[in-house]
Order: sequence, then C-alpha cells, then structure tokens
Amino acid sequence: MTDSALPMTVADSATSAPRKLVLDKKRVRSRYAAERRFRAYGIAAIAFGLFFLAWLFVTLILQGYGALQQSKMRLDVTLDAATVAPGGQVDDNALRTADYTALLRTALRTTLGVGSDRGERRDAYALLSNGADTELRNRVLADPSLIGKTVSVWVSAAADVDTLIKGQISRDLPENQRRLNDRQIAWTDKLVADGRLEKRFNTALFVNGASSDPEQAGMGVAIIGSLYMMLVVLLTALPVGVAAAVYLEEFAPRNRWTDLIEVNINNLAAVPSIVFGLLGLAIFLNFFGMPRSAPVVGGLVLALMTLPVVIIATRASIKAVPPSIREAALGVGASKMQVITHHVVPLALPGILTGTIIGMARALGETAPLLLIGMVAFVVATPATPFDPATALPVQIYMWAGASERAFVERTSAAILILLVFLIVMNAAAVVLRRRFERRW
Repeated sequence: MTDSALPMTVADSATSAPRKLVLDKKRVRSRYAAERRFRAYGIAAIAFGLFFLAWLFVTLILQGYGALQQSKMRLDVTLDAATVAPGGQVDDNALRTADYTALLRTALRTTLGVGSDRGERRDAYALLSNGADTELRNRVLADPSLIGKTVSVWVSAAADVDTLIKGQISRDLPENQRRLNDRQIAWTDKLVADGRLEKRFNTALFVNGASSDPEQAGMGVAIIGSLYMMLVVLLTALPVGVAAAVYLEEFAPRNRWTDLIEVNINNLAAVPSIVFGLLGLAIFLNFFGMPRSAPVVGGLVLALMTLPVVIIATRASIKAVPPSIREAALGVGASKMQVITHHVVPLALPGILTGTIIGMARALGETAPLLLIGMVAFVVATPATPFDPATALPVQIYMWAGASERAFVERTSAAILILLVFLIVMNAAAVVLRRRFERRW
C-alpha cells in the first residue's frame, strides 16, 4: 500500500516560495488599509464632534451677543417737587412712592410731540419699559438734590423697541402682524435720528434679578445663588468626602460590610440627579423644615450628589501614593495618623482637588434637583446670605427658555454662555492644579 501524499520536489518548493511571499504582502497591505480606515473613522468622529461643538458655540454667541446691549432712551425729565416730594418732605418713603411714571410720560410726550389723543398716547407710552420708573427713582434716591430740576436721564426702552433696533422685527411685515405699528416705528426712527435712542451695555443683565419684562430681567440673583451653593458644596463635600475616603482606604477592615459600602458609593455616583432632589425635599425641607429656595438647601443637595465623586477620586489618589512613602515614615517612628496627615494626604492632594472641582462643575450645571426644592421661585432681591431666597444659573436658563417674549431668547443664550464660562474655568482649574502639584514616581 503506497502513501497518497507525494514528497515535494525542488521545483514545487521553488514555486511556492514566491506565492507565499505574495500572500504575505497582500496580508500586510490589507492590515495597513484596515489601520488607515480605522484612523480615518477616528478623525471623522472627532471632526463630527468638533463641528457640532463649534456650531453650538457660534449659535449661542450669535443669539446671546445681543443681550449684552440694551436700547436706552434719553428723556429730559422735569423732577417737579410737587410730584416727587409733596409738602416739601424729602425722605426715602416719599421719594420711593412718588409717581415717576407720570414724569417720564410727560417728558416722552414733549419729546415726540404727542397731543391729547388717547390712542396716540397709548402707543407712545408703549415705547417705554415698565421698569423705567424704577431707574428714575434710583437716580433720585442717589441724588435728592436733583428735585426741582430738569435732568437728562437714560432709561430702558421697551423690549419691542429693543428688538426692532437690533433688527429682529421685520419692517416688511403687514402692520397687523408686527408688535409695533407704523406710528411707533416712525417715532423710534425719529428718536434714533435725534440721538435719543441708542444701544448701550446692558449692566442690568448681570445685576438685576427676575422680571417679567425682558429689558429688566437679569441673572444677578442666579449668579449669587450659584456661588453660595458652590461654597456650601465645597465646605460640605470636601471634608466629608476626604475623611470617608481616608477611613475606607487606610483604616476600614476588608470584609463584606466595607465591600457593600464601596459598591453603594460607586452606585451613588451614577444615580440620576433628580433622586437627590427627592432626597433633599424629604430630609431638608419636610423633616428639618429648612427654608425653600435657599442656596444652603440647594448646596446640601448638590453636596450629596458630589460626595461619591469626591470619595472615589480621593481613594484613587491615595492608592497612587507609593507604599514606600508609608514604610519610610513608619520606619522613622511616625504614627499611622502622622503618616496619613503629613505624607499620604498631601501627596494625594492634586487628585483630591481635581475630583472635587470636577464634581462641583457637574453640580453647577444641575437643574432637576433644584426644581424639586423650590429654587425655581421668582426672586427679585439679591440674596445677602445663603439662607435668603435665590435661584441658580441652570434654573434661570430653564425659566427664560420657557418665556414667550422674543427678547428672552437672547438672554437665554447669554446665560448659557455665562454658565459655560464657569464650567470651562472650573475644568481648566482642575487641569492646572493637577499639573502644578502632580508628582511622578
């Protein structure tokens, strides 16, 4: 019985070698082509993300830039003593309750040459902001010596006038489809031509609180409220989180209970933020009876949400400290507490600060938990303490986004830009601190 497999001859061996070389070259080319395709997919994905990120920023800037300017109207107002300080009593109560609206309307009628026709007067009065009387009152309160004089004051124009000046109302639309009629547009053009109506920097956007009038609305209360909340988060989450991480990493025994605690901490870091809002509503408001809409409550709720992030980051930083540091400190007679406080925690500080700042940046942009504890309240006065009513930047954006006035659109975009600036600064600070204090072993 003969073997069916014949031995390879020298000729066959010489023929198969080039064939194998060709196959190897094809495999190499195929592998290189696959790598090039994978690299192209990665570049395309990055370009896709950068394109939409740029689109987002450009859209926000184009829509929010207009909020930095507000149309102001210059009127020559006669501060009649009989109206401002009746009976000659110049005190805060009299000055606050004076009829400044009547004085402004008289000056506006004189400027526009408006007669006694009620419809004409109504159209003229609509050019002024509802908060213009407050601006004049603040001017008189700051300098009561103006009483009895005729002063030139700049007051806010109505939101529709501001929208027209910024080119957001088409003049080509029929009169019944515009918020300003032909007569009001003609008056607006006359004021612009006379130098009595122009766009100025909108300081009210960064100083004022909530208002139903877009030209008077600002995010000053929201900014102060957010700063108070971040202060509460920092003072609460940082010490508690670091202490918990140090205990779990350095002192806690390894058993099923500590394993359960670690699993729950990791799970809490992924819990939806609205759950923390429900927790804050049940504990801080219903059980402890703390004030609603107060930054201290919002800060405590956000601290609970930030705490798992701080603990996880701190534990990772402590683990990164080489064991030789501990052994060297113990070898020279240091106690375990001295090793931790003098060596381990200072060396882990960059990671601790980075985790804390990133956690606070995440908390700064949260809205859902704040809605549940009443931070959506209509607050006008600037909070003096963390216990006073306030709102926050994300909640302010939420409220303005749901407003029907066209002028609130640009204010919403401007508030989003301010919030993004805060987030970028906080993340940049985390990167700088990490690189500044990081040590390589």
